[in-house]
Amino acid sequence: MRPPKLGRALLWGGFALALAGAPLLFNKGGALSILCQMGTLMIFGLSYNMLLGQGGMLSFGHAVYSGLGAFCAIHAMNLAAGGPAIPTSLIPLVGGAAGMFFGLLFGYVTTRKSGTTFAMITLGLVELVFAASLMFPAFFGGEGGVTTNRASGAAVLGISYGPQIQVYYLIAFWLFLSTAAMFAFTRTPLGRILNAVRDNPERVGFIGYDAQWVRYLTLILSAFFAGISGGLSAINFEIVSAENVSAARSGAILLFTFIGGIGFFVGPMLGAVVGVCFAVLLSDFSHAWQLYLGLFFIALVRYAPAGLASLLLMLLRLAAAGGLGRVGPRLLGLLAVVLAGLLGFVGGVEMLYHLTLEAADGSVMPLFGFHPDTRAAWPWCVAGGLMLAAAFAYRRLQPGFAAAWSEAMAAQRGGGVR
Repeated sequence: MRPPKLGRALLWGGFALALAGAPLLFNKGGALSILCQMGTLMIFGLSYNMLLGQGGMLSFGHAVYSGLGAFCAIHAMNLAAGGPAIPTSLIPLVGGAAGMFFGLLFGYVTTRKSGTTFAMITLGLVELVFAASLMFPAFFGGEGGVTTNRASGAAVLGISYGPQIQVYYLIAFWLFLSTAAMFAFTRTPLGRILNAVRDNPERVGFIGYDAQWVRYLTLILSAFFAGISGGLSAINFEIVSAENVSAARSGAILLFTFIGGIGFFVGPMLGAVVGVCFAVLLSDFSHAWQLYLGLFFIALVRYAPAGLASLLLMLLRLAAAGGLGRVGPRLLGLLAVVLAGLLGFVGGVEMLYHLTLEAADGSVMPLFGFHPDTRAAWPWCVAGGLMLAAAFAYRRLQPGFAAAWSEAMAAQRGGGVR
């Protein structure tokens, strides 16, 4: 399914304006830091989707290139503080060059195989690099990692990158360039033949292309952009540790990219926003944020396997064709039921976590503006009642919504909805 036909210049102009104006809209508390994390994760996700979404290469070790790029970038920052200065604005290129170097080094081995074998080799590679990060503290800094001071150099045109707003606009600048470059890659002959390698590598070989070299060149380019993401992360956090090259980080970017939608260019960007919201925002309020993330992922795979991008694009196309009037009321009713059940479920989970992890603080806890006693019966009855009522209402409403949705989509495909 193709996105609505909007002017390309309008889309890119709107993207640039959104990046420039985001700090004006989100300017409270740690909003700037969250925006910076989203920006670096967007570049990381887009670089990963070059392998998975465009090339069909499931990698469990993409954090190797981002993490090693971050280590090289932070060492370059420390060297610049005591010698010839490397402008901080160019430090992401150091990370990108490092990522490309390690892509050249590791990619020649990993891309000789495809499919499950490639995935298992990348998993072994990330475990190898993670083990090495603890064995060679001179470069990796041991368990404490390597730290720096991004504002230690002389300010250029009054920009020292000490204030967070300056770091944000640096990340926004590199995000826009990287996004444009990776989108342009999808329109190149290499990007087109990569799609063919993903779909049918045998036929690609029959027409004279080497599928292994196509995968290898793509991994090098992907590692370059992952290194840029690592360099920006080093500037933002001023610390790089073994966690940056861990399998957990590779798994996280895989999860977020799937959530956004690997079949859409914008998918990893949506996944980055969701990932930061769960890992940074929700984790401040709940110990169970990983449980919620896992359940959200399962629900998305069950009901929207193509990711959030597919849902948004379907709704946009349906709205453009005038079909939301048929589906909208039923959709709102179903969402209200799901929200009620979700409130009951979250309430039960939070009370259970409070009983098991924070019982020493007493049985009363704040929850949705109330202060229920987790040892009393009524809070559990309310939570259970909400879930049961929502389940009953969902079973009653879902068939009608499914029928209305199918009719609207059929009419939209046939041009009948106006």
